[in-house]
Amino acid sequence: MVFKVYYQENSKNVPVREHTQSIYVEGDSERDVREKIKDFPYNIEYVETVTGAYYEYEKNNKEDFKVLELG
Repeated sequence: MVFKVYYQENSKNVPVREHTQSIYVEGDSERDVREKIKDFPYNIEYVETVTGAYYEYEKNNKEDFKVLELG
């Protein structure tokens, strides 16, 4: 499954919506994705599943759409 992870680049700063970024990560569950990115210096705001029409929309309309396959 593909998950969209919303995050702030610096985990030490207070989250500001205007600075929120996102990455796409392949994983079995939200817990699996959080485990895979735990060593990244990010302040994770939210993780959501990207499936069906939502996946197609993201894939076709995001110039920087890349799914990270972390081990």
